[in-house]
Formats: sequence, C-alpha cells, structure tokens
Amino acid sequence: MPIKNRFAEMQDEVTAWRRDMHENPEILFETHRTSALVADKLAEFGCDEVTTGIGRTGVVAVIKGRTDTSGKVIGLRADMDALPILEATGLPYASKTPGAMHACGHDGHTAMLLGAAKYLAETRNFDGTVVVIFQPAEEGGGGGREMCEDGMMDRWNIQEVYGMHNMPNLPLGHFAIRSGPFFAATDQFDIYLEGKGGHAARPQETVDTTVMAAQLVLSLQTIASRNADPVSQIVVSVTSFQTSSNAFNVIPQKVHIKGTVRTQSTENRDMAERRIKEIAAATGAMYGGVAEVDYHRGYPVMVNSVEQTEFAREVAHGVGGNVIEAPLVMGGEDFAFMLEERPGAYILVGNGPSAQVHHPEYNFNDEAIPVGCSWWAGIVEQRMPAA
Repeated sequence: MPIKNRFAEMQDEVTAWRRDMHENPEILFETHRTSALVADKLAEFGCDEVTTGIGRTGVVAVIKGRTDTSGKVIGLRADMDALPILEATGLPYASKTPGAMHACGHDGHTAMLLGAAKYLAETRNFDGTVVVIFQPAEEGGGGGREMCEDGMMDRWNIQEVYGMHNMPNLPLGHFAIRSGPFFAATDQFDIYLEGKGGHAARPQETVDTTVMAAQLVLSLQTIASRNADPVSQIVVSVTSFQTSSNAFNVIPQKVHIKGTVRTQSTENRDMAERRIKEIAAATGAMYGGVAEVDYHRGYPVMVNSVEQTEFAREVAHGVGGNVIEAPLVMGGEDFAFMLEERPGAYILVGNGPSAQVHHPEYNFNDEAIPVGCSWWAGIVEQRMPAA
C-alpha cells in the first residue's frame, strides 16, 4: 500500500492543524486547548464515540468498520504535550507561549493521527474497531500510565496498540523499528549528604561534604563500568551538584546531588538502584557523614512485541519502502506502559534533515505527514481487512 492519494490531498489541512498546535504548545497534563481541538475534530469527522478526560486530559475516540465479524479492536496512540523549552526556530508559526515549545514533534504525531482518523471515519474500509488515543504528558509526566490506570484498555477492549515517533535525520519516507527492548527504563535519584560544616581554613574540624560528594560522583561511575555486563546497556549520570553554601571560605554542611539511570533490562535496573544506595551509604560512612538516597522509578523499558513488530515493519515497507533496524535508544518513552498491558509496536518515521528532538531549533517536517498517515491507515486496513 503506497502513500494514499487521500492523504496527499489532505496534507495542507493536516499541516494547518499541526502548525496551530505548534503555535500554541501546552506542557504535561495542561493540554486543555489541544485536547479540546482534538475532541472537536474527532466529533466533526463522525467518530462513533469521543471521550475526554482519560488520564486527566487524554482523548479517546472509537471508529467502527463497515463490518465487525472479526471482533478485533486496535488502538493507535499519539502524544500531545510540548516541552518547557524557549523556541529558537524563528518560524512564522513559532510558539506564542514563552518557555514552551513543541520540540519533540508531538504536534506532528497528533496531526498525523487526526488525519488518519478522518480518513478512517470517511472510508470505514476495515472489519473491526479502531480506538484512536491522544495522550498528554509523555514528556516526564507518565500520561500513558495514567490513561492505562483509568482503565482505557479494558473499557474499550483494546487488543493491540501501535505508536509512532518522528526520527530526525532519518530520510523522509523511511522508517526504523526493532523487536524486543527498544527504549530504556528511565529512573532518577536524589542523594542528600550531610557532614559537619565549618571554616575552609580549618578542614580538620569539619566533615567535608564536598569531598564526600565528589568521591561519590566518581564511585557511581563504577556501576556501569564494573557492576554491569560490558555488553549490556546502562547509563548512570550525575546531572546536578548543589551545596548548602556558595561562599569560597565555607565547607558546606550539606550537598545534594541528583541524576538519572537508564537501563534496558530489569536485572540492570534492580542492580543499579541497589548499588547506588550501597555506594552512597558506604561513602558517607567512610568520610564520617551520612547519605540518604531517594530513588524514583520512572518509565519502564519499552518492549515491542515480536508479531506486531513484524506486521508494523511490513506495513512500513509498503508505505515507504525502506525500513531499517532501529538502534537501541537510551531515552525513555511512556508508550511502554501501554505495551506492558497489550501487545503492540512502536515505529520511528523519518523527519529528514533537522535539529535533534528537545533542541530549541527543532521542527517537525510537514512533508512526513502523508507517510505517517498512510502507515496508520495501513495498520488498520491490513490488520483488519474488510470482510
């Protein structure tokens, strides 16, 4: 199935939706305008059911095929939220909200799924039911988890679920996908160190938390280099180091360091949490101070199901022709929560030459719209062929 002529005809319309969302970005669960726009469009398209407020501000719509002899129900998911970034694109439709920007292409994902929903509601050329899912708070808020906890999968009897993300510098019309673990689990930690502050000229009278914390930062690097299998995927990064004093002649009483852990397996995830706590406690004790660790588990490893991945790959071959084996990604993706509940697959679609996601000069490439829409439609029409 090549790119559908209908999506080529719709490209200007879908682009206009995308640019409107780009101009009016909303962060985390505050996607009130975007969610309302999506719900209005879905109702306008003639979807059989439109429900708002799933996962706080998520939107779910149902489109029934011409027939339903198969009883199949497929979910298609797009994310809607922006990032807290000051845009630097200089585009005529750049963000009008200071400090907020669609720097990851979620405006494009939402627009493409809206385009596919309009086409599917028009044609109904499939046997079964499609549930289109528009999710808030992918960027760190766990909106996918909240939609699942709201009972979305059971409420609409979703049997399989598919997601898509753009990939900068992958050529337009190309796709990338892999089976099994794909995006990493994303955890974060805060470590609070306390010693005995004092005058920097009399360090013998103190328990120096700066030295303690510096040693801890270095020691944490041994988790990846000495505790994990060298061929496994694990990242332990300390990203912030804050003391309770900023004076040049004061040894601070307290230091707070924070960071992130990225893993591709449950075993490494458990090991990293355990070792951070052990190393922090031992380092604090070695210097005569104390260390407390607050470890927070974020998104789980996102795992593509084997059967659904191969099917998604076949559809992509039909649309774009060139489908590469995607690399492992140490970034997180909360579509993982949906894939924990149902089999499915997540694919990357080429954005062409562009700045990387989460960069202030990034912009979604509107030329990818017919490709993405065609893939969504292909998933439905080929997984649930008309009877």
